[in-house]
This record gives sequence, C-alpha cells and structure tokens, in this order.
Amino acid sequence: MSDPVAAGVQRLREAGVDNPRLDARLLWDHAGRLQQSALVAYDRRAHIFDKLVARRAAREPLAYLTGHKEFWSLDFAVGPGCLIPRPDTETLIEELKRVVPDKTAPLSVLDLGTGSGCILIAACTEFPNAHGVGIDSSAEALAWAIRNVATHKLQDRAALIEGGWLEEASPGFDVVLSNPPYIPSADIAALEPEVRDHEPRAALDGGPDGLDAYRALSTRITRLLRPGGHAILEIGIGQAEAVCGLLEGGNLQVLRTVKDLAQIPRAIVARRNPPESL
Repeated sequence: MSDPVAAGVQRLREAGVDNPRLDARLLWDHAGRLQQSALVAYDRRAHIFDKLVARRAAREPLAYLTGHKEFWSLDFAVGPGCLIPRPDTETLIEELKRVVPDKTAPLSVLDLGTGSGCILIAACTEFPNAHGVGIDSSAEALAWAIRNVATHKLQDRAALIEGGWLEEASPGFDVVLSNPPYIPSADIAALEPEVRDHEPRAALDGGPDGLDAYRALSTRITRLLRPGGHAILEIGIGQAEAVCGLLEGGNLQVLRTVKDLAQIPRAIVARRNPPESL
C-alpha cells in the first residue's frame, strides 16, 4: 500500500508550502480525528487526508484546515474571517507581565482589534484577577473570539463588543493592548498566499504607509487609560520611530521599543502622562 503521507509531503513541497513534512503529518492526524468512528476503513482516512492536502496545496492556511492555533501555550479556535495568532504577538503579553509584575493585580484590560481574542484571553489567563474588553469591527472575527472565551471559561471576565477602535469603550483602563493592521496597502500583494488570499484584509491593511491605525489610536488612547496606565502596541518592521512619534504627539510617554525573538522591533510600550503634564 502506498504511503499517503509521503505522497502528501511531495504534493505540498511542489506547491511551495513551507515545512511540507510537518504540515502533512498534522493533516494526517487531523484526518484521523475527523473520522466518524474508529471502525472507518483506512482508505476513508486517506480520502479525507487527500482533500485536506489539496486545500493546503492551494495555500489555504494550515490553521484554517485544522481549526486551531496555539498562542501563549493556549489553544484557540480559528477559521475564515479571523486573523491567525502569531508567535511574535506574544511579545505583548511578555511586556504586560513586565509592566505589571504582580500577577494578582486586578487589572482592567482593553484589547483593540481582538480578532480571535487571543491577546485578551492570554492576559486574563496570566492575571487571574484581571477583567477586560475586546473590541473588533468584524462580526466574523468576534464569533471566533466568543467561542474562545467560552472554551477558556472567561465569560465572567472578558466582554466582547462589535465596533470600531474606541467608540464603545469607557475610559479608565489599566492597560490597552493592540495588534492593529500595519502592513502598507501596496505590500499586501507580495504577502504569502496563505495571508494575502485567506486572512481578513481589514486585519492586515494599515493604509498607504501602514500607519493609519496608529494615527487613530494616538489621538484616543490617552483618554482610555487611567493616569499611569500603559499601552502596549505591536508594530511592523521599520515602523518604530514613526509610531513613537505619533504616540508622543498624543500625550503618551514612550518607555521602550521591544524586539521579538528575531531581534526585530515588534512592540512599543507607552504610558499615559500624569495629569500635571497634560
């Protein structure tokens, strides 16, 4: 009997998929879970696997095919309409732990552009006395966030709202977290097909220079934070200086720029200026 996994690896390799061996193995395991019964014949699993490989070879994201993605060692349900969590975004949670070293602190957290809810849920998991609000303009994305909040049993601490960046939020948060869209519009076409053709453009496209979201945020974050509260924002490559300038223009004190594991500036940590300096 031919090896379906080996054939799948070859098909994915020819399609230009990164890590074809790993993807094929994960899809084979997922095909097994999709079987209705352990008594289903081996060739039925192979048929399911073949269909999954065909979709992956067409560059549909692996996370959409399996329906899951790990973030901060937590499992998140994801699918079409939802930005897939990235390891680089974990930098926001790492910096949250740095600015608030007391894990028992009763934090109030605002997650702008919550998507799958991964940032908000990770923050509430890390800080068991925290409560927060996640806002997203996409009903599709919020459907995934609602599912994930329920899975992690955080319904009593994590509220979700459909709306623009800040229209529905009340002031006085301890922390504002955000992974806003920051890719310049002209660069979208050059992205990997998995991202360009499948993930929601609204979660990627940051306008002509990639800074549209930061312009909106810089004029509003101050009123959302309590005095001394922190904003932790993800940024794109080469955007640190420009975003720092925008935040400082919005009466926020930039504390530092943080690099990711690849030593690329990935996040900016800022603090609301005290009242006397406003």
